Amino acid sequence: QVQLVESGGGLVQAGGSLRLSCAASERTFSTYNMAWFRQAPGKEREFVASIDWSGGSTYYADSVKGRFTIPRDGAKNTVHLQMNSLKPEDTAVYLCAATTRVPAPPWGFAYEYWGQGTQVTVSS
Repeated sequence: QVQLVESGGGLVQAGGSLRLSCAASERTFSTYNMAWFRQAPGKEREFVASIDWSGGSTYYADSVKGRFTIPRDGAKNTVHLQMNSLKPEDTAVYLCAATTRVPAPPWGFAYEYWGQGTQVTVSS
């Protein structure tokens, strides 16, 4: 079983930046497709970004294109979410997910493993 632990959340003013990290518990991390989802109070969980096992393909939700990137560091079994130009509507719990089923899918049900989440709050 893969265990995922997110970190790097916090409070930031609108227009600022944060870098989230998701650390995996095993060296086979490099064979998994990884993604970030987020969920705000009263809203459904939504896809944010994903990266395939090779790091060759990335995908972003329309709401974050041009502002967020999802680099991965295979040497440290870690995937990141670099968030720039943050907006109050980005406020949510951000969750890391992993799957071997299909390359970087945008659907939450496709992911086998999930972290506990890290809170990101963007103030006006």
